[in-house]
Amino acid sequence: MDCSIATLSNLRSSAQHQTHLGQLCGSRKLFRDRYRIIRALGRGGFGVTFLARDVTLPGMPLCVIKQLCPKVSNPAILSRAKERFEREAKTLSQLGSHAQVPQLLDYFELDGEFYLIQEYIKGCTLAKEVKNGGVQSELAIKQFLREILPVLEYIHRHQVIHRDIKPPNIIRCQDDGRLVLIDFGAVKEQIAQASEATQKATTTNFVGTVGFAPPEQLSLRPLYASDIYAIGVTCLYLLTGKPPLEFDYDPTTGEIRWQEFVQVSDHFANILGKMLKISPRDRYRSVRQILRALDLEPHLDQLADCMNTRRLTNPDLDEAASADGYVSPISRTAAAIRDWRTRLHDKEHKQKLNLGDCLANGYRS
Repeated sequence: MDCSIATLSNLRSSAQHQTHLGQLCGSRKLFRDRYRIIRALGRGGFGVTFLARDVTLPGMPLCVIKQLCPKVSNPAILSRAKERFEREAKTLSQLGSHAQVPQLLDYFELDGEFYLIQEYIKGCTLAKEVKNGGVQSELAIKQFLREILPVLEYIHRHQVIHRDIKPPNIIRCQDDGRLVLIDFGAVKEQIAQASEATQKATTTNFVGTVGFAPPEQLSLRPLYASDIYAIGVTCLYLLTGKPPLEFDYDPTTGEIRWQEFVQVSDHFANILGKMLKISPRDRYRSVRQILRALDLEPHLDQLADCMNTRRLTNPDLDEAASADGYVSPISRTAAAIRDWRTRLHDKEHKQKLNLGDCLANGYRS
């Protein structure tokens, strides 16, 4: 047993030191005469992330160095990968002007490998928050959505799909408590595509995390709605502490069976359910739609009182509606409120019946 543990430890150590930055960990030698490598932060299929200090700046601030290692040997393919890398890195540098996205400090290619130098965010990931503090309430999840969705909307407005949203990639900043979204998959995808071009057989260099990524992303066709699905799965983790692969899945629809593990209001359950739809057509198309649905909840009673609670029976109107198949947003909202009111009325009626039965049984006894 001791031999096996030692062997595993040696394998991990050798894996870390396979990279140039890994060999510099803990030494006095600087990378590019500027960065002192402190330790490895993580390793994935596309490279390694290191914590470092920029010794050329006052105070020697901490930074993060992402070393992306493409499996590229062909010079022409490498040149194409470099162009893609630079294009995507420039996009990330534009996103870094947002307070909830790490600032990109530098990017370059060296000896066939690609490097990103990013701002270091000191704080705790949402995964560690749940591990240390337990699951969160519905109110806390709604607040989480109101904090994270605007930055996701900002990213999508810049035509970027994050591709790897999950609790370990969302950090609560220690200084001011803001949520910061890290580890974008856009650059990784370009590196993956460059790697694929060097292989004769078809490869599946999927960018993302299984369980948090929806089917279209697993098929290498990510959409903006793919990030919305990942946010929905993240909400489930914050509510239950369960990773997505620990849930059962509906064999007919493929959707996560989460309802029995979560105690939330009907309205919020509907929001979560729509975020987690397997088909992108059934999911929210934009972040703005989710925010509107969240803002609607406090006004449901007032809106319901202003609307008809009976369906229109005019045959001409019914025929017109079925002819073009279009239902206006107001009509959809009205229908949702009617359904909600009906369920609420049925629930209250059932509670009254149960109370009556209890009183009757008590009287007879």
